Amino acid sequence: MPELWLIVLASAAATYLWRGVGVLLSGRISVESEIFNWITCVAYAMVAGLVSRILVMPTGMLAHTALVDRLAACALALVAYHLSRRNLLVAVAIGVGAMMAIAAVRG
Repeated sequence: MPELWLIVLASAAATYLWRGVGVLLSGRISVESEIFNWITCVAYAMVAGLVSRILVMPTGMLAHTALVDRLAACALALVAYHLSRRNLLVAVAIGVGAMMAIAAVRG
C-alpha cells in the first residue's frame, strides 16, 4: 500500500511541476510568438486527428453505426457550430442529437 501512495504522490508532483513551469513561463511567452503559434497548430492537429479517428475507426457502441451516419452527424455539428457563431456547446448538442435521431430512425 505505501508503494501506491508513492506513485500517486510522484504523479501529482510531476503534474504540478509542469503546471508551475507553465505559470512561470506564461508571462514571458507572447501569444503572438512563433512558438505559441506552433503549439496552437499542434493542438489543432491532435484534435483533428482524434476526431478523424473517431469518425473512421470508432470503438464501442459507435462502431456499430454506419460511416455515413457518423459523417452526417459531424456535418450537422459543423454547420451548427458556424451558424451559432462558433458555440461549441450548440455544435456538440446538435451532433449528439443528430446521431441519436439517425440511430433511432435506422433502428
